[in-house]
Amino acid sequence: MNLSASETLPPGVLRVTEVLAALGHPHAPVMLDDAARTAQQAADALGVALGQIAKSIIFRRKSDDAAVLVITSGDLRVDEKKVQAIVCAEGGKLGRADADFVKAKTGFSIGGVSPLAHAEPPVTLIDQQLFRFDIIWAAAGHPHGVFRLTPDDLKRLTGAPVHDVTAPPSS
Repeated sequence: MNLSASETLPPGVLRVTEVLAALGHPHAPVMLDDAARTAQQAADALGVALGQIAKSIIFRRKSDDAAVLVITSGDLRVDEKKVQAIVCAEGGKLGRADADFVKAKTGFSIGGVSPLAHAEPPVTLIDQQLFRFDIIWAAAGHPHGVFRLTPDDLKRLTGAPVHDVTAPPSS
């Protein structure tokens, strides 16, 4: 039996590939030779600036146990208080998401969380700092999988609002 390339991809990457194709995105995921579990590893493997990596950070909204996905530039840190102010009702709190929560809510393991094709749709925010770049790269459902897009593509594909969600750079 001959397997097509798509049949040899990990399940998470197949899911992302199908969603990207259904949404008319022109760039299919690519598999890197080495794992890109961190933004720095992805940037090094792709030969791009660290900020061009659209890293997916998952938080847990305590009021309803919802996953909150923040897609931010790889060179910046998320300001949890800013995110909390946007996605939580008065007095609501965000918590850290452990590996089991991330896998259950997104269907992806940490290090490969895509901005789309989640098991359960998360509350999603896009970091405005991604718009510093013409081309960005996001995880495609596996630590070796990434796909190319523009910040405008990310907004269109996810339907998520753009906010200032990052902490000022440390001096």
